[in-house]
Amino acid sequence: MLKSAASTLLRRGIKPSPTGPSSAARSFATSDEPLVKTSLYSLHKELGGDMVPFAGYELPVLYKSENGGVMKEHLWCRSDGKSALFDVSHMGQIRWHGKDRATFLEKIVVGDIAGLKEGSGCLSLVTNENGGIIDDTVITNAGEYIYMVVNGATKFGDMKHFQEQMDKFDGDVTMEYLEDSMQLLALQGPGAAEAVQKLLPAGFDLTPMAFMTGVETTLDGIDGCRITRCGYTGEDGFEIAMPAENAVSIASKLISDPSVNPTGLGARDSLRLEAGLCLYGHDLNETITPVQAALAWTMGGPKSRRRKEGGFLGVENILKPDGKLQKVAKKRVGIKGMKAPAREGAEIYDAAGENKIGEVTSGTFSPCLKAPIAMGYVETPLSKKGTEISLKIRGKMQKAEISPMPFVESRYYRVPE
Repeated sequence: MLKSAASTLLRRGIKPSPTGPSSAARSFATSDEPLVKTSLYSLHKELGGDMVPFAGYELPVLYKSENGGVMKEHLWCRSDGKSALFDVSHMGQIRWHGKDRATFLEKIVVGDIAGLKEGSGCLSLVTNENGGIIDDTVITNAGEYIYMVVNGATKFGDMKHFQEQMDKFDGDVTMEYLEDSMQLLALQGPGAAEAVQKLLPAGFDLTPMAFMTGVETTLDGIDGCRITRCGYTGEDGFEIAMPAENAVSIASKLISDPSVNPTGLGARDSLRLEAGLCLYGHDLNETITPVQAALAWTMGGPKSRRRKEGGFLGVENILKPDGKLQKVAKKRVGIKGMKAPAREGAEIYDAAGENKIGEVTSGTFSPCLKAPIAMGYVETPLSKKGTEISLKIRGKMQKAEISPMPFVESRYYRVPE
């Protein structure tokens, strides 16, 4: 096992946050190591949170309250004038420093980082030498540094990979992992802007703040906070970072607004699936390329700089020398029309039910559509919209069809013209 986590960070060249104990040692934790509690743990319990293990943390899957339960929490997030508050403090927050930070990041992710204007961000993918996806991440140009958020279950593996690539990089770049000294909330839903506006400084106008942009600010008079207009539900919303010691205060202020409902992991999963968004470790993994995952758009269009120049790990398995996409044997698709929910691992067959053509990677009952939906990978010739297929669910074949995604129309914020 590791020695002190702080010394390990320094030995690897990772700059630890100046406040709070390091949690780097958890990357090598055994299954019997205690789960980490976020700063909001006691508040979750007070609100009726049903706590479960997730990504090494103890987080609420749902709340046992008047507006609690996966179905109610899900529909609340989609309701006009309302918003859902999620604790996503398990996710990894990283700041990249050094004059060559953008150049380095473009070696490990597929997106156009150098082209991001100050305050602008993008969804990107971390790839390995084979072109497989190590993680999906949101990256924002914060001016003096680049701000990155990675998945909680993969963050320590990600940082190990980043350090290995930094060791090969001849340039000025430093990785600062913010550890658990910074907590992260996600406020999602049509009423998110109105709710968060109440905590922002006087004169702060959210109207011109576009989706996938972020800024440092004070919240409820507390310094050192950051808001990014993004999320993983298909709705307008914000990811809100704040010092750990102020997390309870800010969360409590938000949920004191009757339009805001505390929401757990269960609804977060059904919301992201309705929105056609991937869950790493299920819909994405290190053997799946961006082209297979239908995420080639994260590199930009056919004439974009990244498509033309490449330069990221595994590019030869993702792009042809002329920047066109490599052909793939399977593709990620949406699936609907079955009578019962198809869970992860369910086999997908052709319409006749004779030849296996793929597997389901995520499936649920859609609260908004009141019908089962799923996501999975099928052989490319059978990936077109409307293609009839069969699913093997609980040993029985059910008819279904390939569906476009998102399943529910996205309502990401657009700045008024």
